[in-house]
Amino acid sequence: MCRNIRTLHNFEPHATSAEVEAAALQYVRKVSGSTKPSKANEEAFAEAVHEIAHITQHLLDSLVSHGPAKNRDEEAAKAKARAAVRFGTA
Repeated sequence: MCRNIRTLHNFEPHATSAEVEAAALQYVRKVSGSTKPSKANEEAFAEAVHEIAHITQHLLDSLVSHGPAKNRDEEAAKAKARAAVRFGTA
């Protein structure tokens, strides 16, 4: 369930609000053990996603990095190469 949470810090361009929201959603899904809440829990689920996204954005805005920003395309290519080696599709 949480495999979609990616590192969001120290990238150029910075993480979008959609990326932060997606990470928060994956986190709440993992913690709650549910991918889709029941009607009774829908409001609490949505509120948790909103609050975690807000806190995550605050964290990302506060972090300082002394290294060069990573390039999203280069990191994606590295991940694809690692997957090819791991799963034998090289």
